[in-house]
Amino acid sequence: MARRGSLRRRLVLLLTLAMVAGGVYTAVAFVQRSEVLITERCTAAGGGSAELATDQAANAGLISAVAVRRGLPARAASIALATAMQESKIRNIGHGDQAGPDSRGLFQQRPSQGWGTTEQVMDPHHASNAFYDALVKIPDYQGLDITVAAQRVQRSAYPDAYAEHEAMARAFASSLTGQTAAGLDCSLRDPDAAGDPAAVQERLTADFGVIPASAEGRSLVLEAEGTQAWAVAQWAVANAKALSVTEVQVDGRSWIRKDRNGWEPAAVPAGQVRVTVAEAPAQ
Repeated sequence: MARRGSLRRRLVLLLTLAMVAGGVYTAVAFVQRSEVLITERCTAAGGGSAELATDQAANAGLISAVAVRRGLPARAASIALATAMQESKIRNIGHGDQAGPDSRGLFQQRPSQGWGTTEQVMDPHHASNAFYDALVKIPDYQGLDITVAAQRVQRSAYPDAYAEHEAMARAFASSLTGQTAAGLDCSLRDPDAAGDPAAVQERLTADFGVIPASAEGRSLVLEAEGTQAWAVAQWAVANAKALSVTEVQVDGRSWIRKDRNGWEPAAVPAGQVRVTVAEAPAQ
C-alpha cells in the first residue's frame, strides 16, 4: 500500500508539473501571438483624427520637419501632406503614370517640368523643399483652401482630388509641427533590432537641421522648447519603428512604446526632449 501511495503521489506531481508547464507555454504563446497580431499604425489628433501606416507617418514627419526648419506655418505642412497623399500615398515611389510617365517621389514631381533631376526628385528632402519653394510663391496661400493651394503648385489633371485628404493632412501637420501637443501616437510591436542614438541624431539633423544634443547611454537628449520640442518629440514617435525608439519624453509627458497607452505624465526636465532606443533583442 505504501508503495502504491508513493506511486500515486509521483503521478500527481508529474501531472501538476505538466499542467504548470502547459500553462506557461500557453501564456507565452498567447503573448507572442498578441504581439504578432498588433496592427502597426500611427494616429494623429489635431482638428480631427486620422491614421497612417508607419512608413507613411515617417515620411509625413520628414515633410513637416522641413516646414518647421524653414519657419513655415503648419498650414504649409497641411497642404504638402494632402498633396503627397494624393500623389504618392506619402510614399517615395520610383515610377509615374500615363499622365506623367517621368513623375517620381513623394510629390510625383516631373524632371521634364523643371522640378530637378530624377535623382533629386527621389530625394525626399529635395522634393519637400521644391514643393515649399513653389508654395510660398503663391500669394496668400495660407488663406486658400488646401486643395486650391495644392493644385496651384501641382497643376494636376484632377484639381479637386486633394480635398479628400484635408482632414488627415491637418491632423498630422498639427501634431508633427508641434502645434498639437501629445497629438501623435504609434502602436508598434517590440523592436527587432537595437537602436543607435547617433542614427537618430543623423536622421533628425537631416530633417530639422542642427539641434543641440548629447548622448546619455541609449538616449539622445535634445535641447528644445515649446512647439519645436513637441515637433521633435512627435517626429521621434513617427520614426520609432525604423529607428527602434522605445521611449520619448518631453514637457512633462512620456510615450512608452511597450505600454501602448499614448502620452502619459512623466517627470521630464523643461527644455529637453529625450529619445531612448532599444538594446539588442534577447536571442
